Amino acid sequence: MPKAAAKAKTAKRKTATRKPIAKAKPVRKAKPVYKTRPAARAKAKSVAAKLVRAAKPRRKAAAKRKSAPAAQAKTVPRQKFNVSHLDSSEFKRDGLRSYAAYRDLGMAEATNGMVLAHVIRMLPPCTDEVRKRHYHDVQLQLVYVLKGWMKNEFEGEGEHLMREGSCWIQPAQIRHTVLDYSDDCEVLEIVMPAEFATAEV
Repeated sequence: MPKAAAKAKTAKRKTATRKPIAKAKPVRKAKPVYKTRPAARAKAKSVAAKLVRAAKPRRKAAAKRKSAPAAQAKTVPRQKFNVSHLDSSEFKRDGLRSYAAYRDLGMAEATNGMVLAHVIRMLPPCTDEVRKRHYHDVQLQLVYVLKGWMKNEFEGEGEHLMREGSCWIQPAQIRHTVLDYSDDCEVLEIVMPAEFATAEV
């Protein structure tokens, strides 16, 4: 047998006896581990804390809104419907001042003592008894001139001439003086509460 043929036969035999090489499995890359820097972690915590703090007032406000009707029902006195029509015979001289006649509008009873409303008819003439300086211990005092005019002086506010249609609020305990009024002067006065103290100074 020629040498070349023998070599080819030997190579063929070697190839047949060789084990096939197994294909290597692809190597999975490990997921990268990201390490948060201390500064970034601190910033994230700070933002989270701010969000929590911001949410608290909203929760409190929502709780207040829910409880408001119940609280309001406790603080506001019960009221009932009331109407008062003009009747000149209702003017009585049994009010705060002897120089005035009062027509009670029935609001004190209707509001369970929360509000007093009456029409005051000033009786002429305006004397020194009228001009005594005084103040009222009230939460609200509103006066509206229905007829005529009235001249007053208020602490820190000076003198004011109130004519028909004039309206003013006297802050609590403001010292004031009635200086003069017309013979036909009538005013509507609304006061809170219905029971209040008056002091001369």
